[in-house]
Amino acid sequence: MKERKHTTATDHDTASEARRSFDDALNTAWRRPGELGPDDVRVLLACSVADEECRKRLFAAADEVRRRYVGDEVHLRGIIEFSNHCVRNCHYCGLRAQNRSLPRYRMTEDQIVAVAEAATHLGYIGTIVLQSGEDPAYDGPTLAGVIRKIKKRTGLAVTVSVGDRPREDYALWREAGADRYLLKHETADAELFRRLRPGTTLDGRLRCLRDLRDLGYQVGSGNMVGLPGQTLSTLVDDLLLLRDLDVEMAGIGPFIPHPETPLASAPAGSVDLTLCVLAVARLVLPWAHLPATTALATADHDGRRRALLSGANVVMPNVGPTEYRHLYQIYPGKAAIDEDAMTYVKHVVEMIDSLGRTVGKGAGHSRKPAFTPRS
Repeated sequence: MKERKHTTATDHDTASEARRSFDDALNTAWRRPGELGPDDVRVLLACSVADEECRKRLFAAADEVRRRYVGDEVHLRGIIEFSNHCVRNCHYCGLRAQNRSLPRYRMTEDQIVAVAEAATHLGYIGTIVLQSGEDPAYDGPTLAGVIRKIKKRTGLAVTVSVGDRPREDYALWREAGADRYLLKHETADAELFRRLRPGTTLDGRLRCLRDLRDLGYQVGSGNMVGLPGQTLSTLVDDLLLLRDLDVEMAGIGPFIPHPETPLASAPAGSVDLTLCVLAVARLVLPWAHLPATTALATADHDGRRRALLSGANVVMPNVGPTEYRHLYQIYPGKAAIDEDAMTYVKHVVEMIDSLGRTVGKGAGHSRKPAFTPRS
């Protein structure tokens, strides 16, 4: 016979105290989003992970704060993954240079521009995201030429996401018309960052993010949830760092192990924990654009919808050629990998409609007060 676990008065007292702390933190978030202290953030995360009722209340609060600050529109950003070459050897990423089993590809400048032009015919895309590994084949002037052509021929907003580059490259791309730059800090733990991204430092990445801010980009960053060695304290630091950086966008997704990396046997990040971090991010960053990430949709077939109910307001469908998508293996099993762009976007729009939300019109620039995009 199984031994019965007894609940003591002390257990009840501890649970009651945790619930009271959660209530206080949630009330602060409700009244003054963006003003949560470190203890508030920790309590919201810890209680929502441990208690399903707290989790439901957190998600509801995040959804309401989302509605109040950024509205019911869901903005679509069309991703073009134009190269899977990378000089880095990040322990979590399948694009790492030492992954010899991955066939590599590079799209030509004309191919990239043509895909961006085709995206305008989908009817819902307001932004193109140019994403690749850290590939020096696309030097500053080359990518500037691509950006310039896309801006001239489509009028779409352009987000660039190609990793750490010299400030001179960032300046060149900004002058060419790039509106935004996405550079995830991945983890706010400097030692964990150093171990998982050999040859790089968190300070170096933060220096890049400061350069981007100085140059007038709308800045996106973000982190993974569930990295080996990550703690709750790290996640609290991640959220507070995003606030300190005053990001316009924060991408938060679960760690998904890739079989051709040193972390192949590590457990995947929890979807529930990721959604809790996303929801607290909405309370910490009420004005930010928060995507329902592809990683969440990969880890849970319902992950994208769940994210949109937990504070998210952006979806980033892949509009690149289907022939390349299975080769852009940051992690395996990516959602909707075989769907053509038209079908993919159609399904996303249907899901958004089913939630009573609307697809955003235009570029979907930052909603922060007094924000004016710099030309």
